[in-house]
Amino acid sequence: MSVENKTETKAGTNVKQAVPFFGVSNIEESVNFYVDGLGFEMTKKWTPEGKLRWCWLQHGDAALMLQEFRKEGLNSWTPEGKVGVGVTICFQCEDALAIYREVTSRGIKASRPFVGNGMWVTSVSDPDGYRIEFESFTDVPEETVLSE
Repeated sequence: MSVENKTETKAGTNVKQAVPFFGVSNIEESVNFYVDGLGFEMTKKWTPEGKLRWCWLQHGDAALMLQEFRKEGLNSWTPEGKVGVGVTICFQCEDALAIYREVTSRGIKASRPFVGNGMWVTSVSDPDGYRIEFESFTDVPEETVLSE
């Protein structure tokens, strides 16, 4: 076996998870949305000078990272609008309807679940405009809308 083949195989089995990394305008507001609203748990954080700058949020086997934009100094940047507009992350779930009921009970505005592509789908938008979808496979007919 050539060195190229060993490297190719090793690299292919080395990747374990894709974790979205969101730049956010207000990390405290975003953490509240994801933790208190969507049920994520903060499992890792970076707090230089006692201020939260970055965190890893976990929900089941899925995760995402948040980091606030530096507003002054080296590498500072102020976006002109909501940076997440046009970005959608789809979380595959056992039961998207349960997620919908859970997050709406916490006061989060979520889209009414519907069936698309053989899955129940409900979505929310975070404070920076990132769209988060929760989906679960179903045998319910396409375009069915949840009625409660």
